[in-house]
Formats: sequence, structure tokens, C-alpha cells
Amino acid sequence: MRTSQLMNNFFPQNADVLFSQYMGNKPDKFEIKFWTAADTESKYMLNAFPYLGNDEFRQVNRPLSTHVVLRLMEPFTGKGRNVTTDNFFTSLQLAEHLKAKNTSIVGPMNKARREIPSQMKSWKGQLYDTLLLKNKGTTLAKPQSKKNKTVFILSSLHRTVSIGDGQKKKPETVVYYNATTFGVDVLDQMARNYSARCPSRRWPGRVFYDILDLPSINAWILYSEVTEELAYSLKNLELAESAEDSDEILEGESRTPNKKRKQCQIHLCKNNKTVMTCKKCEKYKCGKCTAVTKQIVFCKLCKK
Repeated sequence: MRTSQLMNNFFPQNADVLFSQYMGNKPDKFEIKFWTAADTESKYMLNAFPYLGNDEFRQVNRPLSTHVVLRLMEPFTGKGRNVTTDNFFTSLQLAEHLKAKNTSIVGPMNKARREIPSQMKSWKGQLYDTLLLKNKGTTLAKPQSKKNKTVFILSSLHRTVSIGDGQKKKPETVVYYNATTFGVDVLDQMARNYSARCPSRRWPGRVFYDILDLPSINAWILYSEVTEELAYSLKNLELAESAEDSDEILEGESRTPNKKRKQCQIHLCKNNKTVMTCKKCEKYKCGKCTAVTKQIVFCKLCKK
């Protein structure tokens, strides 16, 4: 789960003063901020809503980051799922709220959080060392992979954190976070590269095209998933039928020992030569005079 700046202002003309955000690390510096949740594997957009300043639905004592994650994950809680967040959202309070709803969280924590113990903030180990703390089923890891870089990884999914055997000895939580942290980033990239947007300086028009882009990406993802599943199903069905037909022929057909071709003796076709014989009457039969019953190959006369 990440912050996404795909959509522009579609509110009244003076709304840019209230809602527009400056984000210097984004291609478009002034935008309307959208909170977005996306599936890690398919990059399907699951939920999104804009940042509108003061939110009347947010509780008084609840931080903005906690409110955003709980609102985005509301349709998906209680199902044993996991959400990966960045350091703006991750907190111990959020982990406890999600854990009460049978949902886990994995993400880096901002080192300025008061929830991080002071002894953990001041700890400095050798390269590739990792300090682990556990609290009520939640783990907090501080891997020391670089001298001047501090990283805290919070996880309520991993009760114990194993350390990798590689040169960098990455904790299990770091590996899991790196593998599940790019869902919204790829969604943003696709919406920017494959856009239906026309040049316009009017924010409502630009937002309209952005609203078209995201459902189009979701539709393409569904089409790809369904088409791939259908192709595999048809392939497996064809292979099963081919295997069944080959089993019928191998089980039911009988051939002469010397394998010499002879004239078909069923007389339901024109002059055809064959090496196959009927399982019942042992007469020579060609392909046109063949009938299959209960995986046993007979000639058409014996089948009657």
C-alpha cells in the first residue's frame, strides 16, 4: 500500500488551495494526493480515495496514517490477508488494530516513531548484523547492512524472523517486504505509460482521463487472467482427451503377429487395407469401420 498521485483535482476552482499537495519527488509536483491499495501479484487496484484535508470520518485521536490504512483495508479485513505499507503508515498502533481484524502488516517504520525503544535507536552493530525485538506476536528488526543507514522493519506476519544465509544476511521480513512493496508503483507506471489522456490544462478534464485509465488497467488485468486460465483449461482438456483416446486404442486394438496389411473384411467402406482387427470377431477393419464401446475397439457389425 503506497501513496499514489495519479489523479488531479476534479473539485471546484478554489479547491486546489485546500487539497493540492506539493511532492517534490514526483514527476508532477503539484497534484491531488490519492491513497491507493493494489494487489501485489496482479497489480489490480483494490481501493482508493483522495486526500481532502480534514476527514469527518476520522476519529479524533486516530492518526491519519492509521485511518487511511483501515479505510482502504475495510473490505478485506477478517480474511487472514497481509498488507505491505511504507514508512509513513507503519506503526505498532496500526499493527494492533489490524491484528484485531485478523490482518497482518509488514513495512518499514520511521525512526522518529516514539514506539521504537531508545536502546534500539542507539544500537549500532557490525555490517550485516540484525537486532530483533518481539512484542505480543509482532517483530521489529533493525538490519545493519550499511554504516550510516538505519532501517526498522515491523511485521505482525512473522512471529520469528530467520536470517538468510547470503552475504548480506537479510532478515526474512526484509526479503518479504522487498518482494511485495511495488504493487502501486507498477500501477502508477502503467497508468502513466498507457494513458488515454489528451493534453489539457483543466484539472477536471485531466482527472476524467485518469479515471478512465485505472478501470482500463483493471479490465486488462481481468482479461489477461481469465484468458490465461481459459487457455490452460482448454489445453488440459485436450491433453486429457488425447490421452483417453490413445488409451482406448492401445487397450482395444489387436493386430496380427506379422503386421501384414490386408483388405478390410467389414465391407462398410471401399477397398481399404489395414493391420487392425476387431476385438470380438478378429476380422480386419479399417478406420471407417471402427466403433468404440467402453474403451474396447470393435468393428461396427460386432457393436450391433
